[in-house]
Amino acid sequence: MKIAVVGGGAVGITAAHDLAVRGEDVVLFEKGEIPNEDASTGRAAGVLYDAFAAPEDAKIGDRAIERFREFSGTNGFEFVKTPYVWFARTGDEKRAAALREQVPKMQEQGRDVSFIEADELAERYPALNTEDVSVAAIARNTGRTDPGSYASAVAEEAKKAGAEIRTGDEVAVRIDPPRIVSGDGTEADEQEFDAIVVAAGVHTKRLLADADIAVPLKPYRVQALTCEFDADVPMVYDATEGYYLRPHPEGLLAGDGTEEVESDPDEWKREGDDEFVSAMEDRLAHRLGANAPEFAPNVERAWAGLCNATPDYDPLLGELRLGLYVAAGWQGHGFMRAPALGEAISKDVLGEASVPEFDPTRFTGDEEFEIVEGMAVE
Repeated sequence: MKIAVVGGGAVGITAAHDLAVRGEDVVLFEKGEIPNEDASTGRAAGVLYDAFAAPEDAKIGDRAIERFREFSGTNGFEFVKTPYVWFARTGDEKRAAALREQVPKMQEQGRDVSFIEADELAERYPALNTEDVSVAAIARNTGRTDPGSYASAVAEEAKKAGAEIRTGDEVAVRIDPPRIVSGDGTEADEQEFDAIVVAAGVHTKRLLADADIAVPLKPYRVQALTCEFDADVPMVYDATEGYYLRPHPEGLLAGDGTEEVESDPDEWKREGDDEFVSAMEDRLAHRLGANAPEFAPNVERAWAGLCNATPDYDPLLGELRLGLYVAAGWQGHGFMRAPALGEAISKDVLGEASVPEFDPTRFTGDEEFEIVEGMAVE
């Protein structure tokens, strides 16, 4: 088959790689570079976990971690095993109850997760302040990485497998038959393909709209920062406050979930807000001051990225029209599941497998919905 993949983020480049390895004729179109530091993968947090309660999410998460581990050590990509801890604070009965309900469901899906007492957590990680932790859990089949290194490494492997990767090439999508329009948009610049996979992140909605196809996707802004820190900590998610932190080469990376308004996928603020930085400094000083009450984060840099929301918080993954496939709408969980999501859409194109729960035709495309935090424990 002759297959086009539009979008060189983690999911798109994985799909192109997997299709090329299977012997298909693959061309990947990316309007920027790989990795694209201005796109979602280049600005992702690099937190990797499989702690999901829903069967389809757990299966995808498990496969993603498996592939991350297998690929570690290739072309400069490294999977760094790191436990993932999440908790609800004292007084937050809503999230404490949700956590108590979700952990057994994760265990039913074979996830290596368990509850952990605040005292044990403090003993393992003395730098963590756990005095206000009510209910906590720990996942062990987890890790962290540099997202850009994954995209670069897989792109190299995709090229070795025969995929053509065209960067700096902004294209349009057409259907009946599936084709890609590049250059000045004339007929001479059209290429027909047996199948097209649109994995263009927050630009997916616009690309498909140009082909008169509506999909319910809303880009939203998230923020992160790095700061100096040299004590041993796991990856942490404070479900009550809605922020996360993880070890990072610069010391520590931390961020919060969601700006609950739709963003323009082209015109959005790339830098972190002063209010975000100030709030995160207070959070980190509180959480990491167990043995150093005077600890004050020295912020190195702060930035923002974009994620894509859907009406039911599940992605759009599968065939939209004859020969046209979509892979988008990760709700902040795209990079961590990219090896499995890219694999799933490549198999779908080849007629081998699908994830029914993620079928993109479940929506009409004109649904009204609110943006909510993708990481929320509810």
